[in-house]
Amino acid sequence: MKILVVCSGGLDSVTLAYKVAQSDTVDALLSFNYGQRHTVELEFAARCANALNVAHEVVDISAFGRMLSGSALTDDIAVPEGHYAEDSMRVTIVPNRNAIMLAMAFGLAAARHCDAVAVAVHGGDHFIYPDCRPGFIDSFQKMQNHALEGVQTVQLLAPFVTVEKAEIVRQGSSLHVPFADTWSCYQGGQMHCGRCGTCVERREAFSLASVDDPTIYADTDYWREAVRQHKGEGV
Repeated sequence: MKILVVCSGGLDSVTLAYKVAQSDTVDALLSFNYGQRHTVELEFAARCANALNVAHEVVDISAFGRMLSGSALTDDIAVPEGHYAEDSMRVTIVPNRNAIMLAMAFGLAAARHCDAVAVAVHGGDHFIYPDCRPGFIDSFQKMQNHALEGVQTVQLLAPFVTVEKAEIVRQGSSLHVPFADTWSCYQGGQMHCGRCGTCVERREAFSLASVDDPTIYADTDYWREAVRQHKGEGV
């Protein structure tokens, strides 16, 4: 199949791009600048496109993103520290983010005569983000079937939607994904902070997968305490 891959430059979406490239044709990587404080991730999406020798399309919706106030990713709100699954991480929700991006992705896929759009939402996102759950994926597909009826048949592929991040790391390792060329940190500094929810989730996933983590973190040890507090036990 000819597939358009939505790629933020994060570990999950870069692994997805490599997974698709193994068995199908990656038509292009599609990234979005929605005004996120960690726009550095787009540089890593570009690295992935270059490594796979595919086009990299970036859609700038930052003006609209600034209107979606109230999120720590797009507003002047502190990014919370701690475990990714803590309730405090809900402040990182950007309203309707995936629905907005996927609607654009499907339009582009139809215009480019792609067979599918691939997105890297995963099981670890379900607690926080409603637009990362299986019900959303199924409903979005049904909506697009109506929206593109008689125009183009485009599938929505979400192979990680019921998969935990540690399994994505395992799959990425088997695909020889250059994990050092992926970005997770919501702070968007010069290196991964090691303390925000996505850094803690990333570090924990490598540990659970028993895969060496090549990421350089400003704080290398905080994740252990964050996991310990979340689980209420030692790690």
